[in-house]
Amino acid sequence: MISCDYVRHMARYNQWMNDKLYAAATLPQAALDEARGAFFGSISGTLNHLLVADTIWLKRLAAHPAGFASLEPLRDIAMPARLDLPLVDGFAAQQQRRRQLDALIVQWSHELAPAALAQVLDYHNMRGEAQSRPLPEVLVHLFNHQTHHRGQLTTLLSQIGLDVGVTDLIAMPAA
Repeated sequence: MISCDYVRHMARYNQWMNDKLYAAATLPQAALDEARGAFFGSISGTLNHLLVADTIWLKRLAAHPAGFASLEPLRDIAMPARLDLPLVDGFAAQQQRRRQLDALIVQWSHELAPAALAQVLDYHNMRGEAQSRPLPEVLVHLFNHQTHHRGQLTTLLSQIGLDVGVTDLIAMPAA
């Protein structure tokens, strides 16, 4: 279904796009927190949701049988209890956490081996129900989810006159 190279490419795209998004979101905190009709309310609420979701998935990946050493820093972080749970206060702290998570995703992607892609990931969903999914399916979801919410964010920003620029995967600069 997918390869390790695909995961590395998507990890780089994720990092590139998040850097572009945070660079474009040059607004006062009150404007970032303003309710704008998005599923997670505001720009900051949507940015926070991406931090929460990525933390949840990375913590689940840390429990994968492959024992990814790069995800060790997440083992001591509490599992978020809600998809809208504020993780940090303010835009600067969100941006710092985003950079940390993106660096971790990129580092983890280089640790990923084909054998791990052949395994399933066992985890519990937010309702506590046991789940078991092929790792490739989980990883496609991880990156698709990020892209989905970044699309919402680019729309919210463009509605107030801020341009994120080109967001197409094909436009990402070569490594």
